[in-house]
Amino acid sequence: MSALVHLTSAGVSVVVDTATARLLHWGAALHPADLDALAQTSTGSLTFSSFDAPRTLPLLAVEADGWSGAPALAWHRDSLHSAPLLRAGEWESTATSLRGRFADAGAAASVILDLDLDAAGVLTAQVTVTSTADPDAAPLDLLAARVLLPIPAHATEVLDHTGRWTGERSPQRGPLRHGAHLRQVRRGRGGHDAPYLTVLGTDGFGFRRGELWAAHVAWSGDLEVGVERLPEGAGVHGAVLGGGELLLPGEIRLGAGETYVSPRVYLAYGEAGLDSVSVRLHRTARALPGHPETPRPLVLNTWEAVYFDHDPAKIAALAEAAASVGVERFVLDDGWFRGRPDDRSGLGDWYIDDAKWPEGLRPLADHVHGLGMQFGLWFEPEMVNPVSELVAQHPDWVLQASPDSPTWRHQKVLDLANPDAAAHLLERLSALVAEVGVDFIKWDHNRDLHAAVSPHTGRASVHAQTTAFYALLDALRERHPALEIESCASGGARVDLGVLQRTQRVWASDSNDPVERQRIQRWTGTLVPPEVVGSHVGPAIAETTHRAASLPFRMTTALFGHAGIEWDITGCTPEERAALTRWTALYRELRPLLHAGITVRSDEVDDETLLHGVVAPDGSRGVFAWVRLGTSVDGFTPRTRVPGLQAGERYRLRMREDLGAVARHQVADPGWIDAGIEATGAFLETVGVPLPLLAPGSALLLEAVRVRASAVLD
Repeated sequence: MSALVHLTSAGVSVVVDTATARLLHWGAALHPADLDALAQTSTGSLTFSSFDAPRTLPLLAVEADGWSGAPALAWHRDSLHSAPLLRAGEWESTATSLRGRFADAGAAASVILDLDLDAAGVLTAQVTVTSTADPDAAPLDLLAARVLLPIPAHATEVLDHTGRWTGERSPQRGPLRHGAHLRQVRRGRGGHDAPYLTVLGTDGFGFRRGELWAAHVAWSGDLEVGVERLPEGAGVHGAVLGGGELLLPGEIRLGAGETYVSPRVYLAYGEAGLDSVSVRLHRTARALPGHPETPRPLVLNTWEAVYFDHDPAKIAALAEAAASVGVERFVLDDGWFRGRPDDRSGLGDWYIDDAKWPEGLRPLADHVHGLGMQFGLWFEPEMVNPVSELVAQHPDWVLQASPDSPTWRHQKVLDLANPDAAAHLLERLSALVAEVGVDFIKWDHNRDLHAAVSPHTGRASVHAQTTAFYALLDALRERHPALEIESCASGGARVDLGVLQRTQRVWASDSNDPVERQRIQRWTGTLVPPEVVGSHVGPAIAETTHRAASLPFRMTTALFGHAGIEWDITGCTPEERAALTRWTALYRELRPLLHAGITVRSDEVDDETLLHGVVAPDGSRGVFAWVRLGTSVDGFTPRTRVPGLQAGERYRLRMREDLGAVARHQVADPGWIDAGIEATGAFLETVGVPLPLLAPGSALLLEAVRVRASAVLD
């Protein structure tokens, strides 16, 4: 094979020189005629106070290569061979994939690096490490297996995310400085403050502008991701971007012939802002094996309606009210199993509470099915209360460094690395799915994993716990192929492409406050498409913030996701039920667009306004939300760009108030609003239109429909 391998797809090129095992380019598509020039310019100057040859950055950069940053690989064998000395071997390639084989003879280890460029132009990278030592040799202690890709020097700003419970995926950004911008997750799950998507871009990049490179580690346990920039650069590049699983001491010890396979790192290039990264990542997420193939049913979840107060007659009436307004999936939340009057006991005892449900849950499931809805049930399978029959019978099934380890929400963790515990859990969940007639599981995970040492193995066990969690999901869906599962983790603390290979929904946040939800959903959508992001209409006063919000604002916010309700609607007025019925009808009308289209976001007019929407892939239609979260200094709205429509097509833009009158903070709307307006996509994106000045806590729907192709201008 030629020394230069050029992978190209969807406007992205990845070029690797197999002779030197270097990545020469990852970014905008290159013309094949320029590959020689790329190779000829891939070595920089020979500098003072440095090696006696120009610095380069191999694909698996380690200290022995002259790389002074975090190494791609770190290991030792009984404290020896701690400086990997990799030699490249065979290479295998296709038009969109490359596999390189490497070996360290002294350490008796082999390494495979897989690069795959998918149809969306998203690059995935994965590292496999195998011990090739004799059976009587000491194990290979693996400390790190990272993916590190070089990024051009003109990428000068870094963005990732932080957050808290009910405030997930809050963006943070700043200039790229010398040293490491490193985010390490040591929570046993992504956490509310997960780095989520790490983006390196040109100065001042936004949703619609700038050149970007982004990384996401598709893993639901401990991980690390970040950017590192050294004064000497990274060959002819400015920095490296990447990450992998964060391995705890002694967690991965490879005996003879044993193999470690890293999580996949998803790497997306964007030529025109965050939206250009998202369009690639959404297409990739929609191709994952777990992605749902059927329309996303509108949900009612019972948690904020009844909490632990399970009265069968009350819940049956709630199901009837849900069906009457157009709900398609009814989910019974926490409180249905033995010993569960509150969150202090019963967790792990997955048997129906005969005191609350004397006839079991099958009559409720049958009633729900008879109303034309699917039936869902809440579980928190990975957790246990110390006050439970399970812990009393199997105290050795608790994942903890010592019996004195602290509880979190009055619970501890079930050790899934213990095969007996995992088998018991699979049996109970599978039996209940079959016996009750469960179509959907809301799978919760309400605490971090601190000092997660398995009594079964005596070793740190976040890696084993995460792989066992994945195996449990796989086994359950293999037994029940039609079953759908939501990843919930005290809100949005486990949202990643690893869990989404196996689940059909993620819960973005425990906050249903639409002001907070607007921002949470905006940034959640940088990685995952709206159809897998649960978004519910809550009561008038949000449980988590005690902020009041109008019903049209709550409904409009929930519309742009996998929509649902979290509210006791048996107490709604006839007017509120009528509004909810209109909303569910609108959701069904727009669902084919919202859940298959291209997510677009305008760069804000000011910090208190948002404009976001979804445009059909063929450009025929777009639906947008114009949102005001709070007051601004300016008392007017300037021309606002409406993004994502096709430049050469003509559209009619109009306002839709199907969900009720939207509050304004003005005397009258701009003059074009009443009749709508026709304009090209180019005009709407580059010039824009003045929009109504809304009252704080309001959102207005806009719809653009293609009317005819515009004339081509000279």
